[in-house]
Amino acid sequence: MGAATTGAESIRIAAPPQHVYDLIADVTRMGEWSPECRRCEWLDGATGPTVGSRFEGHNRVGPYKWSTTATVVVAEPGRDFAFTTFVRGRESTRWRYTFEPAGSETVVTESYEFIWAPAYVRFSELFINRDKQLHTGMRKTLERVKAVAEA
Repeated sequence: MGAATTGAESIRIAAPPQHVYDLIADVTRMGEWSPECRRCEWLDGATGPTVGSRFEGHNRVGPYKWSTTATVVVAEPGRDFAFTTFVRGRESTRWRYTFEPAGSETVVTESYEFIWAPAYVRFSELFINRDKQLHTGMRKTLERVKAVAEA
């Protein structure tokens, strides 16, 4: 019952790591990939993924909508992109994308690490399988990135 503290999904994409990284690290495109995140915009004058850059994500699952701020914590082009979301000023979830070369392809892994959530979020997990939602969402996200990267 409740969300797992970590989870990951991987996919092979017939494109070089740098190309796939550029798609994912452009958080303004996250609404194209994620079935949960509707859109993101950079904050504080940031225009791209550098460590310390902040952005706001707007999300929806069914009738539930929410926004979170996030801070980029890793930005290694073609290798690793990670950010941490914040809820009520506290670190909530760390999201990471790694890009491993595999010949002419790239193995992309999306993962999360659950850190903290307000009581009402933890309570809601008694009624929904959040871990299953997250894994389904990660698979769809990676499939959508793959479709664009390989086009």
